[in-house]
Amino acid sequence: MAGTHHRPLHALLGGGAVADLLLWRRRNASAAAVAGATLVWFLFERAGYSLASVLSNALLLLVVILFFWAKSASLLNRPLPPVPNLEVSDVVVEKAVGRALVWINKVLAVAHDIAIKRDRTVFIQVIMALWVVSCIGMIFNFFTLIYIGILFALLVPPVYERHQDVIDEKVGLSHSILSRHLNTVVSKTGQPPKQKKAE
Repeated sequence: MAGTHHRPLHALLGGGAVADLLLWRRRNASAAAVAGATLVWFLFERAGYSLASVLSNALLLLVVILFFWAKSASLLNRPLPPVPNLEVSDVVVEKAVGRALVWINKVLAVAHDIAIKRDRTVFIQVIMALWVVSCIGMIFNFFTLIYIGILFALLVPPVYERHQDVIDEKVGLSHSILSRHLNTVVSKTGQPPKQKKAE
C-alpha cells in the first residue's frame, strides 16, 4: 500500500533542473542559491542598501564593463562580448499570461463563493489565512519574508523526500483535526445545510 499512493516528489516538482535544485540533486547549485539568497538578504536588511541603489550600481558596472570590452575588442580584433539577444518571445508572454489568468480566476472564484453563494466555510478559511498573513507581516518585513520563503523552498523538499511517509501521516492527522474544528465553527455560525449548492 505504501509506495503506490503518492508520486515521487521529483516528478511533482516538474522533474527538471528546478526539481534537481530544490531537492539538492545538484548540491553546488543548491548551496550557491542558499548563499546568494543570504547575501542579498544581508545587503538589504543588515548593510542598509536599498534595492534601487544595488540594481543601479550593478547595471552601471555591467554597462561600463561591456562598453570597454567592446572598445578593446574592436581595437585588438578580438570577439565582441557574448551578449544574448535580449527580447521576450510571444510564447513566454502567453505562458505567463496563462498562469496569471489561472490564479486570477481562482481568486475570483473564492470571491464569488463568499459574496454570491455566502459560503461560510470559505469565508472563515479566507479570514484565517489573511489573519495569519497579517500576523507574519507584522513580525517580518518584505525582504525577510522572501528570504524565509527561499530557504523553505530549498530546505523543506529534501527533508520531505527523506521522511515523506511520516510527514504525510502527521499532516493528514493535523488536517483532520483542523477540519473537525472548522466544521464546529461553521456549525456554530449557523451555516445552512448544503441545499444551497443547487443554486
